[in-house]
Amino acid sequence: MSLDQLDESQQEAVEKVRKRVIEVIGRNMDLYGVTLSTGHLYGMLFFADKPMTLDDMGKEMAMSKTSMSTGIRNLLDLRMVNKVWEKGSRKDLYEVEYDWYQTFTDFFAIKWRQSVESNILVLRKSIKEIDKLIVDLDSESPATQVLIKDKEKMEEAVRYYMWLDRLIDLMEEGQIFDFVPKEE
Repeated sequence: MSLDQLDESQQEAVEKVRKRVIEVIGRNMDLYGVTLSTGHLYGMLFFADKPMTLDDMGKEMAMSKTSMSTGIRNLLDLRMVNKVWEKGSRKDLYEVEYDWYQTFTDFFAIKWRQSVESNILVLRKSIKEIDKLIVDLDSESPATQVLIKDKEKMEEAVRYYMWLDRLIDLMEEGQIFDFVPKEE
């Protein structure tokens, strides 16, 4: 439903409510590593009654096309916005991903998968290096004991990241909702 179907006082009331929600969305988007202005862009798209072009968004938000493009690209990378096709339109159109459950799981999987893989790689490499150092030392030396404790800590960290990797798999496959159901 378009706002122009409402009278002026109704439009003002709806715009006030929307503005409040957009502001909160914008402030909370830092959880996703998104700037306040990009969060506001997402909020504006959330209330749009149809997909919008960068030009449409620029007019609505009073932002440059470059800023709009950067914000949209960031939101696309996070899968919070979708590019859509519309018959007869030659410009790219965008709309928000309304499934916030999917948005969260996509975001979590994208960000955490990179971190998990990187951390496991570094930890395993470090464990191998410690093993080489231990071979050259007396098993009773203080240095050996320090290295063994460090290795145990790193092995525990690897176990954690392997668990986190399985959690990410559950999110990517949608099985997380078997354990934590979506609100109906």
